[in-house]
Amino acid sequence: MGYESPMPVQEEVIPFLLGEDNDVIALAQTGTGKTAAYGLPILQKINVSEYQPQALVLCPTRELCLQIADDLNDYSKYIDHLRVLPVYGGSSIESQIKTLKRGVHVVVATPGRLIDLMHRKTVDLSTVKNVILDEADEMLNMGFSESIDEILAAVPPTRNMLLFSATMPKEIANITKKYMKDPKEIVIGVKNEGNKNIRDIYYMVRAQDKYLALKRIADYYPNIYGIIFCRTRKETQEIADKLIQDGYNADSLHGDLSQAQRDYVMQKFRIKNLQLLVATDVAARGLDVDDLTHVINYGLPDDIESYTHRRGRTGRAGKTGISVSICHVKEKGKIKNIERTINKKFEKGVMPTGEQICEKQLFNLVDQIEKVKVNEEEIANLMPSIYRKLEWLDKEDIIKRVVSLEFNRMIDYYKEADDIEVVDDEKSRKEKGKRKKGEAEEGYTRFFINFGKADTLTPQQLIELINKCVPGKVRIGRIDLHDNFSFFEVEEKETRRVLERMNSFEVDGRRISVEVAQAKGDGGKAKGKGGRRGDDFPKEKKRKEGRKKEARRGEKPRKRKFYEDAPRGKRKR
Repeated sequence: MGYESPMPVQEEVIPFLLGEDNDVIALAQTGTGKTAAYGLPILQKINVSEYQPQALVLCPTRELCLQIADDLNDYSKYIDHLRVLPVYGGSSIESQIKTLKRGVHVVVATPGRLIDLMHRKTVDLSTVKNVILDEADEMLNMGFSESIDEILAAVPPTRNMLLFSATMPKEIANITKKYMKDPKEIVIGVKNEGNKNIRDIYYMVRAQDKYLALKRIADYYPNIYGIIFCRTRKETQEIADKLIQDGYNADSLHGDLSQAQRDYVMQKFRIKNLQLLVATDVAARGLDVDDLTHVINYGLPDDIESYTHRRGRTGRAGKTGISVSICHVKEKGKIKNIERTINKKFEKGVMPTGEQICEKQLFNLVDQIEKVKVNEEEIANLMPSIYRKLEWLDKEDIIKRVVSLEFNRMIDYYKEADDIEVVDDEKSRKEKGKRKKGEAEEGYTRFFINFGKADTLTPQQLIELINKCVPGKVRIGRIDLHDNFSFFEVEEKETRRVLERMNSFEVDGRRISVEVAQAKGDGGKAKGKGGRRGDDFPKEKKRKEGRKKEARRGEKPRKRKFYEDAPRGKRKR
């Protein structure tokens, strides 16, 4: 298989697992050769003459389940009659039951499907001698704790247990105390430390510029082959659709897709028919794809373990990789927390200009032309006609035309595109400290709007509302949400348009009220009409008093729903 020397985790784990009655906890980053570390020794100890499960491998996702089974089949190529069965949801349970009845030696399973087979009494775990939890922290993050307890209760207490994980959260420690006997802990590198072969870069941009920043990063690396992580299924599909519309070789992977669709997308990605895979954390867990150059975080995840697993998709098997995070100022704290955990500093990225991107793409084309393999025999008959067709052009003209044919669209796009402003988070923090509370950023106007948290309004929904009401590109600054009202900032030059357009719409029969706010006290007050505070508008005051009465009566305050497809209703003239 091309292995020349063992990787560190294999060197440490394999000799120990060949012994008897040994429980092991191995902490190592994704992509360091863990499958071979436990796969080779457990296959070595299988008694092929006994057609019953002797080893059980539990893993979090279908994709990882199939990958582990494929690897074990490759490792056991010269062990006659050894049978490995992948057991996972989304495929026919009847065919898995038939295979189990014929007899298997190694079962690789996701917890959910294995529990189903146990309840049907079609799998017997009483003969299992080795249990492996691969990516144990991921299984616990996905809520498989109770399933793991039920499975481990069904295997003999004399079995060996091998636990492999990239991080060591408290839940893992609880499993080790409950089910393992004096386990040997093998740590490759520093516990919870990030892979040193991966560069961690962040770009601090405004929320409305995130997609444009993603495009620039993808364009700046012409040979990019990577995964873009998004927080939700909806965002994943939206970003994938935008990339496809803009001519990128991309597709999506998330939980709303059927198993057949997921397999099809993954197959395209593995054979590099796709350059960019846009995925949720759950869908991309356990993906084992070689030679990924980049992982792009379209916003940072809430928990540090998820970031560790995201970045672990690249820089595998000793190769180098890049983890890019596109984030906004409010995520600066998350960056600090991740840096402390992985014991590594992020690099602050400088957003490439259109000129730099075009230059990088052009030189990449030149490299491809230099290195292209020419099949002389196949094209020999065509070349005389081609020479005659192009004989009126000299060498310089042909080169210019090839370059223009390939890059006119990109050159035109970046000729018109504005440079993306990378936010200086340190400068922004200092300026925020200098400004009065409720004072707008320089060059921006601060507005009051009569919707707030009580309407289930989120910053993203407010941005969508502004974009729907005010056509064209509107640069939005700071957003402050309160219970019954909110404040937002827009470039000064858009002040009149925002007032005219937004005050002419309704949301579910309720009129939008927007006014210019001025800095004063704890969040500003609206100008005009006597400078009333947003909270003192008659309707808002009445609603607030109503909530107070409900609270005094012990009732749960009613929340008005904020509709995502706002603005609704008739347009006011």
